[in-house]
Amino acid sequence: MAALSWLNKYKNTGLLLMRIGLGVMFIMHGYPKLLGGPARWEGLGRAMSEVGITFLPVVWGLSAAIAETVGGLFFIIGFFFRPTALTLAFTMFIASLRHLGAGDGLMGASHAIEIGMVFLALAFIGPGRYSVDKK
Repeated sequence: MAALSWLNKYKNTGLLLMRIGLGVMFIMHGYPKLLGGPARWEGLGRAMSEVGITFLPVVWGLSAAIAETVGGLFFIIGFFFRPTALTLAFTMFIASLRHLGAGDGLMGASHAIEIGMVFLALAFIGPGRYSVDKK
């Protein structure tokens, strides 16, 4: 018998707790970026240059700010969960590249890499029973 196997019956509760925690943190990260205006969005959007996209940095930055803010809310309630998880995973992929490109090294990019992998994994797992998207 595996240690703490009795917790298996609470998988959906665990997913809900993870969604709430990640969602709140991403709202807290994204909302100031969203309110930052075009100058902030442009700086944020320049991260797309890491994948060769150098046009419309304001649009890309605004998209990232919306992805984090609205994505955090969608994550909490479990709405459009898988597309949101993939969008946030992509956002973290770009953030990882930006950190690596800026010379921050693997440790500087580690948070974005780690959370990006969590979002990617959750896209496969799904939101659990306690969500708007439940079936």
